[in-house]
This record gives sequence, structure tokens and C-alpha cells, in this order.
Amino acid sequence: MIHDLFMPALSSTMTEGKIVSWEKSPGDKVEKGETVVVVESDKADMDVESFYEGYLAVITVPAGEAAPVGAPIALVAETEAEIETAKEQAAQMAQQGSAGQAQKQTALAPEPVKATPAIAQDTTSRRNGRVIASPRARKLAKELKVELNTLKGSGPHGRIVAQDVEAAAGKTSVPAAATPTKTPTPATQVVPAKTAPLGVPQGEIISFNTLQSAVVRNMMASLQVPTFRVGYTITTDELDKLYQKVKSKGVTMTALLAKAVAVALAKHPLLNASYTEQGVSYRNTINVAVAVAMDGGGLITPVLQNADQVDIYSLSRTWKSLVERSRTKQLQPEEYNSGTFTLSNLGMFGVDRFDAILPPGQGSILAIGASRPQVVATANGMMGVRRQMQVNITCDHRIIYGADAASFLQDLAKLIETDPQSLTL
Repeated sequence: MIHDLFMPALSSTMTEGKIVSWEKSPGDKVEKGETVVVVESDKADMDVESFYEGYLAVITVPAGEAAPVGAPIALVAETEAEIETAKEQAAQMAQQGSAGQAQKQTALAPEPVKATPAIAQDTTSRRNGRVIASPRARKLAKELKVELNTLKGSGPHGRIVAQDVEAAAGKTSVPAAATPTKTPTPATQVVPAKTAPLGVPQGEIISFNTLQSAVVRNMMASLQVPTFRVGYTITTDELDKLYQKVKSKGVTMTALLAKAVAVALAKHPLLNASYTEQGVSYRNTINVAVAVAMDGGGLITPVLQNADQVDIYSLSRTWKSLVERSRTKQLQPEEYNSGTFTLSNLGMFGVDRFDAILPPGQGSILAIGASRPQVVATANGMMGVRRQMQVNITCDHRIIYGADAASFLQDLAKLIETDPQSLTL
């Protein structure tokens, strides 16, 4: 019997996946539960196991190419004798697909688009005759002229990641990407400005990467939700003092803010809930997701799970690990898609205030601006200088109302202004 190996859905928002590398070659023996292929989902590289025992007969989607969720990417034959039959079946599938595509193109008459080259597959021996490396590591290796077969990977299962390539090249930061050599079409060609930054492609359309495409889908879905926003000014003098005392112990400001939000959410479970067609879905955990910008475009939201119950020191260590692994796309799905409330902190960039778009499946997101010295009237009627930050919460108005959001911000401000020390207990 011949079985299809399908592109799996590795997350609830994933609509297509990209093949990073094949762990097996055509003709190789495959055990049930054995890793066969590494797939790039919306936000991570994941090992995909075979549900069948047999032989990898045909690979229909090579490394570097993408396929929709549920589409066949390979054929697995139960016996060696069936391999040739599987090849014939794959050839028939390819012919049918080509014929259908030709008919569709004839009917729609789309404008020709120059295809993006697939990532070259390094065939140097490392595991089953293939180097196992992340897409970014392969790109860096090409830019820095580093031979992948000379490196020892530090990623999962010995996979080579970007840091391994940078270390081999003696680099501590990722170099600027080279300007693509693709010739712009007349419709998009423009005269480059004299002040344009070096390395930025002028007059070209660059396709979204997998992560950026996922962000686009999520944001379009978010725009269908009726939302409202509420702002609040929080004095941070006491929180800043606490941070100066504990940062030498590895505590980060992100962890402090996440902890404060989680403690406040424990008193306001509606802000931690989400909308369903049946009604309000209250969560039994408080998982605070924090937006992190990714190199190459897009963002990811690593999740601090049970943030209200975990101590601030463990929370800070967890956050450091999440950020490091998110940069190399090594997070597990539950580490970035289990958030019940999201923080977006642009204050670290000096932003005074901003509004955040509500993530799908959540009821609220809090936008945090920079903490700055401000001249204010004190309680005794005098003028004084206090450090203050602006926060804005975006809520799903189907389940959360203005008074609910205002009450939550009031309690969050009270905690930060008068009792931040309790966050370390």
C-alpha cells in the first residue's frame, strides 16, 4: 500500500508550510514515528514524523518550496516493490496538477510573475547525506562564505542555526542582506532616491516570508472584531527603584511588567477571557504573551505561562530563554500560541504612546509607552518631577466594556505605583 505524507497543520493559524529540509532521501527506510522532514510553520521550524512504516518512495515538494496544509508532500510505500508504483503515481499527480494549473492560468490570464528560486539543498553528508540547517543559517552561510559541512550545530537534533554560522565567521551580528539581483518589471521600476539606505531594494516587490504572511492573515482577521481603546497614565518611580535593585539578579523590566499585568488580571478575569459564538470563554490560566520583533520581518509573541503564579526570577529566566529560541525559530507551538493576554512594549524604543491591534482569539492587548520624567502637581499642591508612562489597552467590545477596562487599568496602576515590591514575593 502507498500512503501520502501530508503537510501538517502545526498551529491553528497555519495555512501553508515551507520545507526546510528532508531528513530522509527517496528509497530510505522509514519507521513509524521517525522524523522525516523539517517544516517551517508560521513561527517555528518543526520536525514532522511519519505515521507509517515503509520506504520514502517519492518527494513531491522539495526543500525550499512551500505547500498548503493538507497537501501531499511525499509518498511512503510499505514495501520496496511498491516504490516504482509510487513513482508512477506521483508522475500522474504531477501531470494532473500541471494540466489543472494550465487551465486555470488560461482562464484567468494572470500577469507573469518571476518565480523566487528555491533554497539550494546542501548535500554534504551530516545526517542521511544532508546538512541539517535552518533557512536563516543557510542564507548567512552563503553571505559569509561559510561551509555548513564544517560546522557543528547547536540547535535541536544538532541542527545548524544562525548563531553557529556567525560564530564560525567571527561575526557578532547579522550583516545587511545583499540587494537581490532580480530585474524590476517596468510597472514597479522607480528612480532610486539619492538618500536611499544602502542595501535596500529600490522599485522591487519582495515576497512576504512565512512569518510575515501569518501576521497579515492575523491582522486582517483582527480587523473584523469591534474594539475600543482606553488610555491611562501610570507613575513608575517605585517600579523603577525596584528594577534597579533586582536587575543584577537577572530580573528584566519585561518580566516585571508581565508579572504586574498577570497579578492585575487575576482580579479581572474578564480581561483575560475571549469571545466565542456561545458566549464568554473564561481561561483557567493567565498566560501573558509579549510581542517580539523578528529579524527579517514579522513578529512573534512568546508566552509567559502562569505568569501570576511563577516567581519573578523564574519568569525572567524563562523570558530570556523564550527570546533566544524565538530568534532561531526553535519555539514549540504552545510557547507562542497559548497567550491569553498580550503586551506590546514599544517604550523601549522611546515611543510615548501607541495603539495595538487585538490578536485573534484574545480579548485584550496592552500597549506600553516609554517612562519619562514629567512635571506634575504633587499631593501637597506643590510641583514635582515624576516618571510616568502612558499605556493604552485595546479590548474586544463584544465581551468587555469601558468600565471593565478602566477598572483593570486602575488596579494595574495602583499596583505599580504603590506596591511593586509585592511582585518579588
